[in-house]
Amino acid sequence: MLTRWLGPVLLLLGVWAPCRAASVADLLRAYPEALSGFDGGNLIWRDGTRMPVGPAHPGWTEDERLRGGSILDQLALPYPAGAPLLPPQDDAGRVRNQAFFDKLYGDCRAGQVGPNLVRIVWLPKSWGHALTVTRVSGVDRRLQAVSRELDDLPPQDLRYLRPLGGTYNCRSIAGTEQTSMHAYAAAIDLNPAYADYWRWSPGLAYRNRIPPEIVAIFERHGFIWGGRWSHFDTMHFEYRPELLDYHPAAEE
Repeated sequence: MLTRWLGPVLLLLGVWAPCRAASVADLLRAYPEALSGFDGGNLIWRDGTRMPVGPAHPGWTEDERLRGGSILDQLALPYPAGAPLLPPQDDAGRVRNQAFFDKLYGDCRAGQVGPNLVRIVWLPKSWGHALTVTRVSGVDRRLQAVSRELDDLPPQDLRYLRPLGGTYNCRSIAGTEQTSMHAYAAAIDLNPAYADYWRWSPGLAYRNRIPPEIVAIFERHGFIWGGRWSHFDTMHFEYRPELLDYHPAAEE
């Protein structure tokens, strides 16, 4: 019952506004170093490559879109950044077009991700452990900014942030042949001791233990949260600025 009325109440009070679906223009804004334009049907990459954005598949199931969605499918569901941490109704952001991300970050199985991997220090004041992420699209700088803000949270929040579940891992998404965002070194898993995951949950019952202030910091720097998926993965964050009202140039 709470999930049905709290959102509308907050909207009426002006505490939270509903989000909109992302567009191709949001992709151009989010990845300016990689993309130069759009010709009406194709993304234009800075090396001259043209990549079709469609077709969209509104009649496909979530599983079909997850396994073979287009770029338009990837943008179709609005990600509810800033919304209350309530049981989600869909999987906004979980669909990823593999050709797009292979082009952006490289195919780890072909050795294309490795040259762009860098080490950053996670929680330099309170933990100081190094982790591996990509420098493509400034993911390393965004995650360092997240880390600095998280390091200033109250001590009781730090337990969710260390030790980590991992960052770079050249693997597929569990249960599919689609490439994980971890394979692009553009994702991070927080402390697995506080993780809740749909495959572990009887009847897909939603559960979350990650505090909203942690989620807000990640979203502020361009990372979406797996806890906002109906197929939830609450320790997981990935860099997807196209789905957020986030402008990378503002942090340059």
